Amino acid sequence: MNELSYLQAIILGLVQGLTEFLPVSSSGHLALGAHWFDLQPESQSMLIFDIAVHLGTVLAVTMVFARKFIAYFTRLIAETNPKFEGRRIAWKIAALGVVASIPTAIIGLTFKDQLEQAFGNRLGIGIALIGTGSLLWITGKIPRPKRGWRRFGWGRAFVIGLGQGIAILPGVSRSGTTISLAMLCGIKRQWAGEFSFFIAIPAICGAALLQIKDVINDPAMSLSGFMTGPLLMGALVATATGYFALRLLMSAVRNAKLHYFCYYCWMLGLIVIVAMR
Repeated sequence: MNELSYLQAIILGLVQGLTEFLPVSSSGHLALGAHWFDLQPESQSMLIFDIAVHLGTVLAVTMVFARKFIAYFTRLIAETNPKFEGRRIAWKIAALGVVASIPTAIIGLTFKDQLEQAFGNRLGIGIALIGTGSLLWITGKIPRPKRGWRRFGWGRAFVIGLGQGIAILPGVSRSGTTISLAMLCGIKRQWAGEFSFFIAIPAICGAALLQIKDVINDPAMSLSGFMTGPLLMGALVATATGYFALRLLMSAVRNAKLHYFCYYCWMLGLIVIVAMR
């Protein structure tokens, strides 16, 4: 990470933390920021930095949903008891998470090289941002979703996971896509937001493991270069800002204001496209 300064790492970590949870595409912003700093976003070092700050935001997710995660796993353990009385909701949610993760994993593994190269395509990022904004806008036009966990079927989980896989593309917001698709499937707003981040943790961690594996197997890369100050600083900043951004997003989801972010996506997408001319 010799080419990345502390100031650049702080700025990119701030961008990641704010945009990972707000539905405006963190990967698209990181790619554009790397272009701005002339850091070659498709390079191996920048891909590693991207993974580091994404892991920082995973920590932010666990901090925001700590109580819910504890309650969920407590219920999950209780439901393993054969004498447990009542519906095994926790196990159903776990199964839905697995189903949603399948298309994400297939897309990520099958198109890994093409997805990494997409970080260098600014025109594609601009178009994807406009697409993200359009999907968010649609959520403001649909009736209030009313489906609960009991009516959250396997097909809907698969569709949400498919959206998460597509959102690997820079410019396509992961949170915006998965929450919007869940709401379009009729899932209640609060649960749509919570399920989005429930399936985000294995997806982000899985991507990180794959990237680390590639680095270890690449004889041209030095592992010592990745544990530098700028790398850690960026991850720390992403964690702190991500915590507050996630709280803001969940408030917007609960209050049916998710579609407000469409205007920002449209504006940034158009700026990127025009700047390419």
